[in-house]
Amino acid sequence: MKFLTKRRLEAGIFLLVFFAFFGGMGHVMGVPNMMNTLMNTSHDLLLNTVFYLMGITVLTGALSKLFVEFGVVRLLEVLLRPLMKPLYNLPGVAALGGVMTFLSDNPAIISLSKDSNFSHYFKKYQLISLTNFGTAFGMGLVVLVFMAGRGYASAALIGLIGSFAGSIVSTRLMQRSLLKHYPELDDEIQGGDEQQISFKTEGNTFLRVLNSLLDGGKTGVELGLAIIPGVLIISSVVMMLTFGAGENGYDGSAYQGVGLLPLLASKINFVFEWLFGFTNPELVAFPITSLGAVGAALGLVPKFQTAGLIDGNAIAVFTAMGMCWSGYLSTHTAMLDSLGYRKLTSNAIVAHTIGGLVAGIVAHWSFVLINLIF
Repeated sequence: MKFLTKRRLEAGIFLLVFFAFFGGMGHVMGVPNMMNTLMNTSHDLLLNTVFYLMGITVLTGALSKLFVEFGVVRLLEVLLRPLMKPLYNLPGVAALGGVMTFLSDNPAIISLSKDSNFSHYFKKYQLISLTNFGTAFGMGLVVLVFMAGRGYASAALIGLIGSFAGSIVSTRLMQRSLLKHYPELDDEIQGGDEQQISFKTEGNTFLRVLNSLLDGGKTGVELGLAIIPGVLIISSVVMMLTFGAGENGYDGSAYQGVGLLPLLASKINFVFEWLFGFTNPELVAFPITSLGAVGAALGLVPKFQTAGLIDGNAIAVFTAMGMCWSGYLSTHTAMLDSLGYRKLTSNAIVAHTIGGLVAGIVAHWSFVLINLIF
């Protein structure tokens, strides 16, 4: 009986929030206009943003597989290995996890961490902190290529600097929190008898190239399909909360809305302007959306660009925060659950929230400094 009462109360609260949210927008826009705008925005995002993103994920997926197949990833690991201990307090092999998530997405770090040949280099708290470390680079290549495709390659590279800074802060904070609250995690992990991790496939060079391109492209398609719900659902709602009425008022066209987020952000816009250099309050929609899915956040960029709201600084901050956060609210629980440490989700989220903010701040001030110098 107590369970049923709780469930009914939950259902009642949900319905109250649901109708208050959409009822409020419907009251401002008109219910038919709100519904048409929601559907038209989703349709336009699907045709003009999702398929564009899918094209990028297919190409980058094929490129990433080639990098893995022919040892480029291993070479990058060797080059980056000396930085792991002083910057991240992680063993050198952790560089492989960072490269893999940069080339694909957050969960790539989990498949590696479950391999005992990889994990036995880590203490337990270090292995758990890979959740923060790997997430900070998730879909990094896709984000960089997307921003470069919009004409902001140099700004995107500056954003990469910010994402590195955010990843260091997030990983270190996570480790500090774990050791403070769970000192028993400062133990070595025993490795098994598995052979060394190898990504090389069999066959001659031509077949290896062909298979890498096809397999990597297939992975890109799967990633492109995976971002569709986030782009269509999250981005559509965020845009309706970001933009206002059209020139002729509400008529059900795509990308109309109630302008709630800019209204709220304008109350403290001086904070966003000083920290991130945002001159338009609408821009806060990108980092907010990145909390759930960076693919969905990328869907906001073309509209911002069309509206003339973004510049190089905004792209640098978007790249840094998009890469660093890369949908961690929707992935950290699953990632830690797969490692058997779901109870540590709150520690990871707090550390990564701070890391993402640091990433945006560093990207902004790096952009300002570089422009002053050059």
